Amino acid sequence: MEKHSFGLMTIDNSKQDCRQTLAAAFKALSDEAVKAGWSEGEVALALAELAEAHVAEVGAKVIVEGFNQLQLYAASGRLKF
Repeated sequence: MEKHSFGLMTIDNSKQDCRQTLAAAFKALSDEAVKAGWSEGEVALALAELAEAHVAEVGAKVIVEGFNQLQLYAASGRLKF
């Protein structure tokens, strides 16, 4: 993973590459939906809602995995409550 720092700002190239790669597919999906008859506004809202749901799902997985790790540590006697 390559990072470049510019003062307080750090740019992570892998995240930028991911965004650029997904942008073309995202645009194509949006264009197809508009061609199918939905307005750009409807498409934008639907895509935003789908993205939000995905972020929530991924976030929930991270929370659950973290909680499971905490339970494993506690069960192994490494953590005392």
